[in-house]
Amino acid sequence: MHTLLAVDLGLKTGLALYNQQGRLVWYRSQNFGTAERLRRAVYRLLGETRDLSLLVLEGGGPLADIWTREAIRRGIAVQRIGADQWRKDLFYLRQHRSGDQAKRSADPLARRVIDWSGAARPTSLRHDAAEAILIGLWGVLQIGWLPDLPHELKP
Repeated sequence: MHTLLAVDLGLKTGLALYNQQGRLVWYRSQNFGTAERLRRAVYRLLGETRDLSLLVLEGGGPLADIWTREAIRRGIAVQRIGADQWRKDLFYLRQHRSGDQAKRSADPLARRVIDWSGAARPTSLRHDAAEAILIGLWGVLQIGWLPDLPHELKP
């Protein structure tokens, strides 16, 4: 079975893992604090994540390079995207006219993905984890693990 890991890049990082059925397996937010701690965590995380076939990164720069180098070293495909790519496919225009509005819109949809997938419900959901969930949802739609946005997740 293949998996997809979605990452909302930053030292405060959102992570979301999806299975080949397009369902969210787990999600979390993690503050790595420094690029060196992030580098060590990426090495460990990519090594521990079973059957990882695609890494979808939102963002670029030196932090994206850390993820990309380690993924390529392990034979994992990488796709870098901008926030505008997944937001235009998952939100109405009025829901993402600004970055702040998009972050507010991410929470309710991410919670619906969590419920639809049967993943553990959060006590709190940070915006970076919510966005990672949606980046992953976009990713599984793009590669065909879900043929269309499930009815329960449509706006």
